[in-house]
Amino acid sequence: MKLNKKRLATAILTVFTGFGAMAQMPAEPAMPAPADYFLFPIKPGERNYLSGTMGEIRSNHFHGGLDIKTDQRVGLNVHAAADGYISRVKQSSYGYGNIIYVTHPNGLVTTYAHLLEYYKPLADYMLQKQYEKQVFDLELFPEPGQFPVKRGDVIGLSGNTGGSGGPHLHFEIRDKEDRLYNPLRYTFKEVLDTTPPDIYSIGISPLNIHARVGNAFERAELRTKQVGTNYSLADTVFAHGLVGLELQTIDRLDGATNKNGTQEVTLFVNGEQLYTHYIDRVPFELSRQVSQHINYDQYKRRGRTFQKAFVDHGNDLPLYKANGYDGRLKVQPDSVYQVKLVARDSYNNTSTLSFTVKGQKPSFTQTKSASVKKPDIAYEVIGNVLKISATDTSSTPQNIELFKGGKTMMLVPSYINNSVSVSLYDLRAGIPDSMRFCGLNTSIGLEQMVPPAQDFQFRNDYLKVSFDKQSLYDTLYLHTNLDKGVYTIGDYFTPLHKAVKVTIKADTTGIDKRKAAVYFLGTGRGRGFTGGKWEGNTITFYTKNMGKFKVLEDTKEPYIRLISKSRNGISFKISDDLSGLNSFNAWVDGKWILMKYEHKNATIWSEKLDKSIPLSGEVVLKVKDNAGNEATYTTRI
Repeated sequence: MKLNKKRLATAILTVFTGFGAMAQMPAEPAMPAPADYFLFPIKPGERNYLSGTMGEIRSNHFHGGLDIKTDQRVGLNVHAAADGYISRVKQSSYGYGNIIYVTHPNGLVTTYAHLLEYYKPLADYMLQKQYEKQVFDLELFPEPGQFPVKRGDVIGLSGNTGGSGGPHLHFEIRDKEDRLYNPLRYTFKEVLDTTPPDIYSIGISPLNIHARVGNAFERAELRTKQVGTNYSLADTVFAHGLVGLELQTIDRLDGATNKNGTQEVTLFVNGEQLYTHYIDRVPFELSRQVSQHINYDQYKRRGRTFQKAFVDHGNDLPLYKANGYDGRLKVQPDSVYQVKLVARDSYNNTSTLSFTVKGQKPSFTQTKSASVKKPDIAYEVIGNVLKISATDTSSTPQNIELFKGGKTMMLVPSYINNSVSVSLYDLRAGIPDSMRFCGLNTSIGLEQMVPPAQDFQFRNDYLKVSFDKQSLYDTLYLHTNLDKGVYTIGDYFTPLHKAVKVTIKADTTGIDKRKAAVYFLGTGRGRGFTGGKWEGNTITFYTKNMGKFKVLEDTKEPYIRLISKSRNGISFKISDDLSGLNSFNAWVDGKWILMKYEHKNATIWSEKLDKSIPLSGEVVLKVKDNAGNEATYTTRI
């Protein structure tokens, strides 16, 4: 397991002082500017509503600011939150869309994203540069004195550009180190919140081979009961050994039904503070580590967000204060632990979940199921533990035979539940080759233990995977497979922090490699273009996903349909059915014209540099996909 050195001193102190090492923990970081420093950027002085807040869990990052509602429409004035200058501006069909960055005298930076338009001087500057470079996607860094702004100046109009799911303004506060601050700490009177967070469920998981939850080596999920702001569980939780708690919580603001992020979670055990996380000052480059802040497996499988109330391996986010077990609870037999989890939002509204954990020494238990008629065997990897579940039809429990390097090991069942015996093996002792139960022989497809925090390379007959030292959060027990052209690399439910480099050997018979690339298959029917570079019959690509990949050939050119044309402008629908769009360019009477793109409705439309000159002549539009296929459309105005 990865040792986090920055918490080593706390761990040493806790050995001698127990949970008391938490006593000096600060409640929250200091604010970098006075509480009234910033103006609210939408309808300042009026009641506003939010659809998103700081710290919400998104698919691969923490939500980094506020999503401010704009009356379900575009075109509201966007005001500069404080004096400063425009230091950065970007236009794109994805991500933040049209965004402005304003740097302030104190070094803080505010961002305004998904804009419909920039204010006039900036819009003209962007348009001029787009024509000079003949591109639509463009990022610029104006000089400090080029576009000064005053607090309250209108710098643009709210919109729905980029990766936006509806009209709103995304507003952030950052520092010069690109750390994201919670804007609601600036007590904007435009937003009202007297509503405490909701606490739906907790998860509790065994964290090593000796741990149990309810005498079983498996995660338990328990719904809460609510009375006002106090929550409880129906029963006492029985556990043993090192366990980790997870909390499913959301926050709501007054007058809105949106499910927002809860900024702070604190864990108390027997009155002592064991752990807290406070989602603020999130380093932009570490935001992807949200995958280790939550139970990633549950998020991917069920779409449910459980935030861990402990600091998991490989998580270096500076959001936590925890004891020597990093917030994990070590449960001793016959001991009683009064547990309290407190959820607090940005306006200091709190909700509390209280329950009892009682230590229960593991014991062998056996229950049978009359429906079980024949033996079966399956396995899964949980942390460093190989958990083998064998359907046992015998009244006398049968052992599992493990085979490793010509040696045989016997695993005794830990318990039997409804005729399914559970046996546990610590994979750090070496990866077994296969196992046998009641005459059933099963191969164990684990090929390699890949350590975190170091460069590592794995190869077999059909692929090579190179792990960067920051690719993994924790130890990975890698399995791969090649079946009918589908390459399986690990598990879709395992997160990666940084990309891995993969080279695969492919059957290129009858394939035009100029049109062929690697695609990520995910879990459904979708196919995500990953790309790759060919060298002979191998193709090398980078991916931040584990799972299934396949080489596919795209020979179909992109689709183009004319929507409208006039002397004032032209517009088209464009799309591609496999590899995706790579570029588009248009010319009128032989002169390049800017085409703006909105991927959400697959539309491009023209914007003239000189609005006074009507369009006239032959129109040529060329659209290319990621496989190099090009479509051309011609017409006349």
